[in-house]
Amino acid sequence: MINVSEKAARQIKRLIEDEGDPNSLLRVKVKKGGCSGLSYVMEFTTEQQDNDKVFESNGAKIIVDTESLLYVLGMTLNYDGGLNGQGFEFSNPNAQKTCSCGSSFAV
Repeated sequence: MINVSEKAARQIKRLIEDEGDPNSLLRVKVKKGGCSGLSYVMEFTTEQQDNDKVFESNGAKIIVDTESLLYVLGMTLNYDGGLNGQGFEFSNPNAQKTCSCGSSFAV
């Protein structure tokens, strides 16, 4: 399961509205790179692959490919948009180490 906080779900819905395609889904991927070894990638897409897993939380749908799922299962996606907010934040129980910006991690 991947959880999406209420704030993150509202922001995802807002961004989808801005994209102009109500069929868009948020894809979360993990790729090699970043200062800790692995980094998160988020992108909107209307294409769903056969091996994608779909998660819905607080009305927001997220798709994850099976390779990335191993790294993000149990993760919570949050959003902090305050004055010092960082945007989307990943709370990943699988991460053994994270960088200071929070966009890369190691397992």
